[in-house]
Amino acid sequence: MVTRANEVLSVSELAQRIPAGDERFLLGIAGPPGAGKSTLAQRLRDELAEAGRPAVVAPMDGYHLRNQVLLARNAMGRKGEPDTFDVAAFVADLRLLRETPVGSPVPWPLFDRAIDEPTDGGVIVRDERIVVVEGNYLLLTDAEAPGWAEVRGQLDACWYLDAPRPVLTERLLHRHTAGGRTPEQASRKVTDSDLRNADLIAASRHRADLVLTAAGRGYRLN
Repeated sequence: MVTRANEVLSVSELAQRIPAGDERFLLGIAGPPGAGKSTLAQRLRDELAEAGRPAVVAPMDGYHLRNQVLLARNAMGRKGEPDTFDVAAFVADLRLLRETPVGSPVPWPLFDRAIDEPTDGGVIVRDERIVVVEGNYLLLTDAEAPGWAEVRGQLDACWYLDAPRPVLTERLLHRHTAGGRTPEQASRKVTDSDLRNADLIAASRHRADLVLTAAGRGYRLN
C-alpha cells in the first residue's frame, strides 16, 4: 500500500493496513504521553470488530510497578518513566501472546487510574487474532532505556502517534488535575517528568513503520 506524506487516512483505512491471517498479529502504537494512543487503539479495535475481525487492546500501562515498590525505591515522583515499569514481565507476556494458540486464554493486566495501580488479568486475550499494544516506550533501544529493546522484536508492526507539544501539555495538565493533583503539582509533573519522557520517546520516532498525527476524525501520515 502506497504511503504519501500529509495524506489523511480514516480509521477504516488504517485498519485495512493490518494484515489478515490465521496467526495472531501484534500491532504496537507508540508515542508520547497525551498523544491519544489509547483513543486510536480503541477506535481501531471497534473498526476491526465492525469488519468482522475481532481485536483487543493490550495497554503497556498495566506493567507499572506497584506504588509500594516505587515508594521503597524513592521513585514515586518519577512514576511513568521507563524504569518504573516491569519491562521483563511486559516482554514475557508479549512473547506469550505470540506463542499461545488463538483460542487459549492469555490474561493481561490493566491500569486503574482511580486507584493508581495495575490490576492483574484486567482483560483476557483469547479468540482475537489482532492485538493492539499501546504504550510510550515500544520503540526504545537498550541504550535509551535498559530492557526495552526486546519489545519491538515481539511486535509485527509499530506505529507512532505524535502530537504538538502544546497539545500534549494541555492534555497532561488536565489528566493530572482530574486525577487529584493541584494545578501546581500537575504543572510540576508535566514539566519535570512527562515532557522529559516525551523527548526521550521522540528520539525513537524514526523507527516506526508509520508516523501519524490526529487530523479531525482521521490521522495524517508524516
